[in-house]
Amino acid sequence: MYDQITANKFKSVALVAFFMLLVLAVGWAFAYLTDSGVFGLVLALIVVFAMTWGSYWYSDRIVLSMSRARPVDRDIEPYLVNVIEGLSIAAGLPVPRAYVIDDPAPNAFATGRNPDNAAIAVTTGLMEKLDRLELEGVVAHELAHIKNYDTLVQTLAAVMAGTVVLLSDWMMRTLWWGGGRRRGGGRDGGGNAILMLVGLALMILAPIFAAIIQMAISRKREYLADANGALLTRYPPGLADALRKIASDHNRLSVANKATEALYIHNPLRGHGGGLNNLFNTHPPTEERIARLEAM
Repeated sequence: MYDQITANKFKSVALVAFFMLLVLAVGWAFAYLTDSGVFGLVLALIVVFAMTWGSYWYSDRIVLSMSRARPVDRDIEPYLVNVIEGLSIAAGLPVPRAYVIDDPAPNAFATGRNPDNAAIAVTTGLMEKLDRLELEGVVAHELAHIKNYDTLVQTLAAVMAGTVVLLSDWMMRTLWWGGGRRRGGGRDGGGNAILMLVGLALMILAPIFAAIIQMAISRKREYLADANGALLTRYPPGLADALRKIASDHNRLSVANKATEALYIHNPLRGHGGGLNNLFNTHPPTEERIARLEAM
């Protein structure tokens, strides 16, 4: 477990470095293709430093806002508060902030840069459709992510992937609607053509690279969180039954998107949108997760 925590801290540094290089590459492509000189690189540098700083300190707030999560109301949802507080004490963790997403699809996620600044968000559908033992299994799984510092890696990946996608899309639109194209010709015309192709490829493929960043975060973190969550509750069938119910539910989580899907306990986009979503699935097979829990 402690090796995993150390590995996740290292992944956070590597993730930030890779993201910075990716944004700088997109900025260079924009500057070259539009003849804007250093403007594209300066813009990319500004985005790199702003989003790196913002992702670390405010990524949890950004993700909670994107997910339309509201702070839990102790008078309306004391049941959830009781489960989170009880399991946090048992895990030896500070009690994370609790949030609720008003959506019938059962799902949950944890976020935050460390255990002292963590939050857990669950949907109303999760609270309505799971019994207490199943809800405890889900909350214990999310607490395991917090304890293992998975939340830092996941949240950074979600915010950074979204930033790369938006930046690349904006630059492509600018280029298409009058941003200009670099003029080739003369003896260097062939070289310019090659560089133009490289630049266009970078801007087009950047969102795919961003998705690969998220997929590069090992799926083993889900297996580890399942095991640690089951260890915390001392009841593996609780989480196994919860995963079975979540996977079989046909409601789509309306607030989920490609940037935040990796945060959830079960991929909210799986089964929606065809084979491409399954091809880039950020979670291990649910059947395998259930089988491992039932074998414990």
